[in-house]
Amino acid sequence: MECGVGIFTKTAAEWERRRENFMKELDFVFADAVMAIIADFMLVWLPAPTVSLRPPLAVTAGPIAKFFHRCPDNAFQVALSGTSYSLLQRIGAIVRNGSKLFVVGTTASLVGTGVTNALINARKAVDKNFAGEAEEVPLIETSVAYGVYMAVSSNLRYQIVAGVIEQRILEPLLHNQKLWLSALCFAVRTGNTFLGSLLWVDYARWTGVQKIRD
Repeated sequence: MECGVGIFTKTAAEWERRRENFMKELDFVFADAVMAIIADFMLVWLPAPTVSLRPPLAVTAGPIAKFFHRCPDNAFQVALSGTSYSLLQRIGAIVRNGSKLFVVGTTASLVGTGVTNALINARKAVDKNFAGEAEEVPLIETSVAYGVYMAVSSNLRYQIVAGVIEQRILEPLLHNQKLWLSALCFAVRTGNTFLGSLLWVDYARWTGVQKIRD
């Protein structure tokens, strides 16, 4: 559901931010869309509150590995009966998921931006007039910027959506009304995805990896 919604909200957000420059910046739009498809699944999966079925750590595991192993999947996760999480462990959940999402975001951007640049170069080879209209999207700069964005903005927003809005507010209120619960969760996640798409365009322009084309 998240990936499906992401395609439409990403396109709508790109149009909202770019407007008359939408077609001029279509390479940016395509790169952003590919990155979003790859990253959306990980965004839902990593911060989702779950009952952990992870195998126990090896005896030789270091103190850092042991600490992160004891952290919840979501910083705002409701602890099951007989368990509890300290403030430090909840902060650890943000740091752990953020580091994973940085890798996911950077990798997704490398793929998305690489595909976009390949298409641009292919079209330049066929259409000589297009050569002066488009330029390659900066690969490394965009990938690192997207990784940072995923680790900070996306990580915090999805942890709040999954751990606070859904698990702590909507589920207790609507646990006997599954249809309404599903509808509201759908609306919240759609809004969050749209907001994230808007923020990414602003962030990409602010960092200079995407420039407004006249």
